[in-house]
Amino acid sequence: MCAELKLRCKTNTGHHSITQLTLESTIAELKQKISQIVSLPVNRFQIRHGFPPKILDIDDNSKNLKSFDLRSGDTLIIEPTKSSQQITNQTKPSITDEVLQAQLTSNKTGILTRKVVPANNSCLFTSVNAAMTGGFVDLSCAQQLRQLIAGVVMSDPLTYCEAMLGKSNSDYCKWIMNEESWGGGIEISILSKYYQIEIDVVDTQSGRIDRFGEDGNYAERVLLIYDGIHYDFLILDACVPSIPPQSKFKTSDPTILAQALELGEEAKQRRQFTDVGNFMLRCLVCQKALKGSNEAQEHAKQTSHINFGEY
Repeated sequence: MCAELKLRCKTNTGHHSITQLTLESTIAELKQKISQIVSLPVNRFQIRHGFPPKILDIDDNSKNLKSFDLRSGDTLIIEPTKSSQQITNQTKPSITDEVLQAQLTSNKTGILTRKVVPANNSCLFTSVNAAMTGGFVDLSCAQQLRQLIAGVVMSDPLTYCEAMLGKSNSDYCKWIMNEESWGGGIEISILSKYYQIEIDVVDTQSGRIDRFGEDGNYAERVLLIYDGIHYDFLILDACVPSIPPQSKFKTSDPTILAQALELGEEAKQRRQFTDVGNFMLRCLVCQKALKGSNEAQEHAKQTSHINFGEY
């Protein structure tokens, strides 16, 4: 029996949940559920998915949803088709890209989305770099950031002493240069100071946001999400092809943090986290049972599966 496929959808009326579907469900079943949400006939809307969002081919009602690259937690963007928009536009003024951009800046439109990076022991560095570059995932950046961090630590042995690092300054520098070593709070704080930007991490186990560099009074922030063993980055998709995704946000505008907390709370309710202190867990992709962070790390490395749940 296939596991339930829980999807989110973004419409012009807000965010909604789509449940009681599996990968064996048909496109017709998906369209019927969306039709009830948007109050439009099944032939009067289109569905976008992925990054950047692309229109899905939903003409064949008999096809299964497994023909799409969907997984639980994904977001579908629902847009009226041109014929529906013509009816709407008779009573509502058109919205220009300039207006949409202004709304995006104030976080009144668009959807905050988790963008997954590879599980290769360098997910923190990849995610920070991607957030800094507007969403471009560059796997080659990790070694450069490791070198940067090692240089900062080596140059300030008084601050970065054994009491802080848990090992000697020189041993830490060797350790962080090893591509098998995972980054965490120390590395995030160093990158925050280097980039002069606040780095906020949504913890899916606690539902809280840890704000690195908050005392620096930086003008901008980027957002990461952490499930106990893996980091991804968050990006705001404007849902309009002509407006690029946004990965940096003004620290003077707290509304993006509310969206980030909502994502964190949803992940927490779905138990999409790993308690590395004392846990048994299961891979939510292939259902393999795992024990402890070492097995989870090895499984992620071998399969690229990064969605774990405690049980």
